Amino acid sequence: MRAKTVLPAVAMTAVSMVLTLAVVVMWLGTAVPWPVALVVGLGIDGGWLATLAYERRLAAQGDHNRAVTAVGWSFGLIATGVLVAHALTAEESAGAWLAVAWLPIAAKALWLVHAMWERTALTPVALDAIRGIQQEARDEAAVARARLRAEAATEETRLTAVTEAGARVARVQAKTAQTLSSAWSTLETARAGEDTGRALTSVTARVTPDVTPRWELPVWGPSEPLAARSLESAPALTDEALDVIVDEIRTSETPALSYREMAARFRAAGHSASEVRLRAAWKRVA
Repeated sequence: MRAKTVLPAVAMTAVSMVLTLAVVVMWLGTAVPWPVALVVGLGIDGGWLATLAYERRLAAQGDHNRAVTAVGWSFGLIATGVLVAHALTAEESAGAWLAVAWLPIAAKALWLVHAMWERTALTPVALDAIRGIQQEARDEAAVARARLRAEAATEETRLTAVTEAGARVARVQAKTAQTLSSAWSTLETARAGEDTGRALTSVTARVTPDVTPRWELPVWGPSEPLAARSLESAPALTDEALDVIVDEIRTSETPALSYREMAARFRAAGHSASEVRLRAAWKRVA
C-alpha cells in the first residue's frame, strides 16, 4: 500500500527536476555560459530535494516544521515560475512547455498526499479488527431487518385471520338476525290477523265469558341473567305468592301492563321464576 502513493510522488519529482534542469540550461544558456546555467538548475533542484528529504525525516519521526515546508513550497514555486517564464518566451512549442509547467507543483502535491496517507495508515491487525467490527454490524443489521420483516408478516397474517373470522361472525349474525326478523314478522302478521288472532287465542287460553286473552308475542331481545348468588339465596315462590306479585306489578299502572312489561319488571325487582310458571301466573290473574 505504501508503494501506491510513494512511487508516483518519486516519479513526478524526478520528471519535474529533470525538466527544470533542462529548461534552465536551455533558457539561460543563451545569456550566460552553460556551466552557470547548470549550477542554477542544480541549485533549484538541490534545494527542493534537500527540503523534501528533511520533511520526510521529520515525518518519519512524527514531527512537522512549517518553515521547512514553506521553503520546500518556495522551491517548487520557483521551478514552476521558471517553466512558465520559459513557456511564455519560447518561440516554438510554447503551449507544450506551458502544459508541463505544473509538474513541480504536482510533485509537491503528491508528497502531501503521501504524508497524509502515512498519518492515517493502520496496521494489518487494526484493519482486520475494523473489518470484523463492520462485518458484525452488517450481520446484526441484516438479522434485525429479517426479524422485523418476519414480525410484520406474522402480524399481517394474524390480522388477516382475525378480519376473516370477524367477517364470518358478522355474516352469521346478519343471517341469524334476518331469519329472526322474518320469523318475528310472520308472528306479528299472524297476531295482527283477525282470523288467525282468534284461532291462536282459542288454542292458547281457556275461553271464558267476556274475557278474551290477547296472545302475546314471545320476547325477542337481549336478556340480563341473574347472578348465581341471587338465584341460590332467593327461595322458590309459591303459586299464591307468585300470583300476588304478578298481579301487583300488572296493575301498578293504568291501563294494566302487558305480559312483556310485567315480566321485565318482575325480573328487574329481583324475583325468580321460570318462564312457564310466570306465564301461568299471568294467565291466572288476568
